[in-house]
Amino acid sequence: MYPSRYCTLALFLAATYPLIPATAADTPDKDLVAEAAAAASPEAPAGAPAAAPAPDLGAGAGAAGDGEMRKVRVNGQRQNYRALSATGATKTDTPIKDLPQSVRVLTGDLLKDVGVTDLAGALDLTSGISRQSNLGGLWDSYSMRGFTGDPNFGSDFMVNGFSSSRGYNGLRDGANTASVEVLKGPASALYGRGEPGGTVNITTKKPRFKPEYMVEASVGSHNLRRAAVDLTGPISETLAYRLNAAHEKADSFRDTLHTKRSFVSPSFIWLVGEATTVSYEVEASRQDTPFDRGVVAVNGVLGLIPNSRFLGEPGDGPTRVETLGHQVFVQTEFNENWKLQTGVAYRESSMKGASSEAVNLLADGATLRRQRRDRDFDATDRSGRIEILGKFDTGPVKHNILVGVDAYKFDDTRIQHRRTPTAGNPYTINIFNPVYGKTADPMIPSINTLENQKAKGVYAQDQIDLTEKWKAMLGVRRDTYDQTVTNRLINAVNDQDLSATSPRVGLVFQPNSKWSLYATAAKGFRPNSGISIDNQAFPAEESRSYEAGAKLETADGKISGTLAVYKIEKENVLATNPIDVNFYVSAGEVASKGVEVDIAGEIMKNVRFSIAYAYTDAKVTKGDNLIRTGSQFPNVPKNSASVVLTPMFKLGSGTASLGGAVIYVGERMGDVAASTNFRLPSYTTVRLISSYSPSKKLRFSLNVENLLDRQYYASSYSQVWVAPGADRSVVFNAQYKF
Repeated sequence: MYPSRYCTLALFLAATYPLIPATAADTPDKDLVAEAAAAASPEAPAGAPAAAPAPDLGAGAGAAGDGEMRKVRVNGQRQNYRALSATGATKTDTPIKDLPQSVRVLTGDLLKDVGVTDLAGALDLTSGISRQSNLGGLWDSYSMRGFTGDPNFGSDFMVNGFSSSRGYNGLRDGANTASVEVLKGPASALYGRGEPGGTVNITTKKPRFKPEYMVEASVGSHNLRRAAVDLTGPISETLAYRLNAAHEKADSFRDTLHTKRSFVSPSFIWLVGEATTVSYEVEASRQDTPFDRGVVAVNGVLGLIPNSRFLGEPGDGPTRVETLGHQVFVQTEFNENWKLQTGVAYRESSMKGASSEAVNLLADGATLRRQRRDRDFDATDRSGRIEILGKFDTGPVKHNILVGVDAYKFDDTRIQHRRTPTAGNPYTINIFNPVYGKTADPMIPSINTLENQKAKGVYAQDQIDLTEKWKAMLGVRRDTYDQTVTNRLINAVNDQDLSATSPRVGLVFQPNSKWSLYATAAKGFRPNSGISIDNQAFPAEESRSYEAGAKLETADGKISGTLAVYKIEKENVLATNPIDVNFYVSAGEVASKGVEVDIAGEIMKNVRFSIAYAYTDAKVTKGDNLIRTGSQFPNVPKNSASVVLTPMFKLGSGTASLGGAVIYVGERMGDVAASTNFRLPSYTTVRLISSYSPSKKLRFSLNVENLLDRQYYASSYSQVWVAPGADRSVVFNAQYKF
């Protein structure tokens, strides 16, 4: 429904604007001004060209009174697998080495080499992030340092600094992704509600005034067919556009399953006057995929049925997830030290479809009882913020301040019909010899809620250069939050008003140009959505975080890395109710501690690499009769690691690469109830990475996922909801630029 509104716009842009001839606005200076405008914005991709010093932003007009064309010095050096800053997530252009926290930026080069086309694949490449149960394959769900986020909506992530995880947003496509910024530790002092484990921000590709057009097509295993376009260029001397779009169809290694996904994102940048830019972006997506809870562990034993076995009903058809989002961002510079940035975002999302899901395995070890559900969920999310950034000195001490206010309003409607198995109609399937086509009794209403959230916050942050070697960060935020949940099945209303103050303090010591040592502490706050099985609202989560570490940046700038040690304590965490999966319970108090290592760059000439390792000890420190004290967080391994190595070399008149990626995930708990001690085994997957570019315009790549065809299990909710990993798959991609 939502994406269809923009199909006509996408086709119009694709057909019209690439034909616009280059104008005087396409001079190198003009295009550099536009790139600098994007780089200075919190929406700019990390590692994008950055102005030094930050210029006034304009349409190429001269500085006040000088009557000359403004010259902008831009560093256009290719960043490979490392980036200098995480502009979108930090809201400033502070270098990573000056931040008192662990930061990992997954650059566009890394994602392209590995062949990543979705958020889940990108996050596999960084430390401390593990896959979680993803609601039958309908949305992205991961934990960072053990913490998953709101189980009602999948895990938190932002797009260009705006929350994009409230609601029903499906699996995030990578067609519009410039980079993925991962900030470990709490960001509540800037963003308010959020996970203490960290923040993920996706920066999108920005319009350019120099025309560039790219088309690509992919074919692969399981009848994969994917096409994408990336078109950018000028509309006028002060207005540029970009269009990213992708469409994908595929079967699955899972029996009877077929998926279809579409994504389109037109965006524009307008250079207004000498020092103001306005950007506008639209993202529309549609995902049609069957609801799939995975396979069954028979009495706790995995592998007795093939990983391809589908235990739902093909006749249920696909579940459709649709989103339509808008972002407007305005930035204006008053002078070289002070600027204002403000933006608004609006997003509609929905999830509709039927499913047949496992309930329990009978005593014969072969007959699986199922329930049938029909979901009709809709959400609307509105948010905005205004911020002032400034630089000033107090004697020898330099200050970089950010002061802002933000607010959001979120409305969520959930209507669900359900039929549980009965003695007269157990609605079963034989897991060893499935026969599809059975029907359940008519479904009855089980959920009918309307939730309204309203929140606002005021925040301030000061990044202080105390001396050449010592830097500090001080931040604080005050949030107020109002939640109303109306249960229309029983005509009951729950209201709660919450408020919280979230401080953060950090210190950085740089003994020389290569090393940064840091320590930080923070408090966090996160309201919980939904109601309990007894129709009660949940108290907000509260957290305390401590982190220390060291960062390295080599003298030649080719390698950077971070070692971090942390401890996080959190109260009022939600977990799915083992008695009734339609509701949640508070798991009480939880804690996570661990060690993380991230290193990336160019290990030698033309050899790129990325290494990530995490030790994560996340467990319940105070539970109840449903969630046991001392139990480990489900799907969070104590040890995990990834290695990517990509040598580049000459081949004929072109260039080629031949490398690989190895991902290791340790053993982890596989049952949220924590009563069965059901565990998922560790696994290692290998990916082959190869490419060949006979010219600058043409590139071919061949990637093989799960090269050794290992059988593994990516995540689990219980013994009857285990998500198997994909078998060996081959993807061939051809890309042409013109």
